[in-house]
Parts: sequence; C-alpha cells; structure tokens
Amino acid sequence: MPNISKVAAELRKYALSFPEAWEDFPWEHQVVKVRKKIFAFIDNDGNKELNITVKLPESGDDAIEMDQCEMTGYGLGKAGWITARFSAKDKLDVSTLKAWILESYRSIAPKTLVRKLED
Repeated sequence: MPNISKVAAELRKYALSFPEAWEDFPWEHQVVKVRKKIFAFIDNDGNKELNITVKLPESGDDAIEMDQCEMTGYGLGKAGWITARFSAKDKLDVSTLKAWILESYRSIAPKTLVRKLED
C-alpha cells in the first residue's frame, strides 16, 4: 500500500522544480502555478486519498480510460483537464503522474519557460 502523503509530497516537489513554479492555496486546494496560472492541483487527505488534476492535451484520452480518472468539472474537462482520484488501495505509478505534471506544465507555461526545461 503506498504512502499517499509521501507520494503527494514527492509530486509537489517535482512540480515546484520547474522554472517559475510556486505553490498557492486558492479555494482550499493545494495547487502549483507557473506565473499566475495553475498547472497542477495536488491534494491529499492525510494518507487516505490523493487527488491530482492536470491539463493533458496529448495523453488525456489514454488517462480518461483509467478507472480513477474523469474529466474535470466546471467545464475544465472540455479544455483537456483530467482529475485522478487514488485511494490507499490503488497502485500509484509515480512516473506516470510525474509525466502528467510535466505535460500539464508544458501546456500552461509560456514557451520561453518550456525551453528552459530543454536546456
């Protein structure tokens, strides 16, 4: 059984490693932004559940096939946002979640910052 709190902390640390990424807490959610735009919601309820919401313009169709994934509400799903909810019973593929965070950053961040990833 994964330690959800540790996985959530690892994902936040990864997201915050990107150029100009910073953490914010709007609407009682823990999010990571680039400049003023959110690119990842990473919430965990103690060690019970991990919720991650990211924009997946390339891999969203594959992600939505997973039992834990759904199109994000508030009309965001139509723009490519996916929400994944994992319980302590679920297998967490951290490398896939990191790939999603990277894809979301690349889709939200200005091109000048995305180029810094490649340097």
